[in-house]
Amino acid sequence: MEEREATSFLEQLRQEGLITESTRPVWEMILPRRLRRMYEVLNERTRYITVLIDAVDDPHNQAAVLRTAEAFGVQDVHIVTGKAPFSPNRLVTRYADQWLTLHHKPDIKTAIADLKQQGYQVYASYLGERTIPVSDLDLSQPTALLFGNEHSGVSEEALRLADGTFVIPMYGFVQSFNISVAAALALYDVTERARRQAGERYYLSSGEKKVLYEQWMWQTLNPRIRKQLEQQGYTIQNNGGQPGSFQ
Repeated sequence: MEEREATSFLEQLRQEGLITESTRPVWEMILPRRLRRMYEVLNERTRYITVLIDAVDDPHNQAAVLRTAEAFGVQDVHIVTGKAPFSPNRLVTRYADQWLTLHHKPDIKTAIADLKQQGYQVYASYLGERTIPVSDLDLSQPTALLFGNEHSGVSEEALRLADGTFVIPMYGFVQSFNISVAAALALYDVTERARRQAGERYYLSSGEKKVLYEQWMWQTLNPRIRKQLEQQGYTIQNNGGQPGSFQ
């Protein structure tokens, strides 16, 4: 990026409130082209669609869901731990999870109740009766997609608490997808349709963009530089799993 272009872009970030004088020690250490890439991704991020995984135990599957969510611009992933700890495989995530906001919930009842309180409808991936194709999901309101355990699927409690169920139609002898494949196919469909249907509601608010951009700037720094800034009094606060602001 040429100097004139970089200067113009930084001014744009200032006008949008994404960089300020208080955060100058941070953003001055980041190349303008890196700031632009984060800005481009930020403007495609959404909380209109979110993901809830319940008792997904395999580290590869955990990682694949996170990587898929990040790839489709879904910012939040809600997690209920199963029999195995939540420890996504780093070789699979390729650190995609560092750009996400992860919400750990104690149980599926709490997770679904919290989502509904925030205005989400919750639909579970399920192969049983009275389920609808994913392409028929009504996306007129914020929607959470629920995926269950690799072997036992979505629990009975989750099915009872969810607003409905969906299935990805299949036409071969195989009648189920691996959870990572199911998440990818479902998220591709719903994010594409929701982006068109929800319009501006699909994207983050200016306030959400600001806190998220500050978080991304902070974590993109070399750990050694972060430590130096912390020693100078800079830190980033987190509140309830949400990105925080520089203090």
